[in-house]
Amino acid sequence: MKTTQNSIARFDARLPLEQKIFFEKAAEIGGYRSLTDFIMLTVQERAKEIVEENERILASEKDRKIFFDTLTNPPKPNKKLQSAAKDYLNLTT
Repeated sequence: MKTTQNSIARFDARLPLEQKIFFEKAAEIGGYRSLTDFIMLTVQERAKEIVEENERILASEKDRKIFFDTLTNPPKPNKKLQSAAKDYLNLTT
């Protein structure tokens, strides 16, 4: 099935009447055009926060793995690093 950016999908939810009334009140107070707009925008915001947090955690875990792998299995110094170390030792001794 091919989807495009303009594809529309339906989402139905059943909820207690009290909760619907509460959400409608929040939508009205918040200045939203409709309950649907309120729910869609609020859920979109929260979903974005959740995904971004997850991506930050994954990136952080990836960085942590790279860092600790480098500490435990350091690469051999290349010629530039060896030369810099030699220059440093000559300056400090």
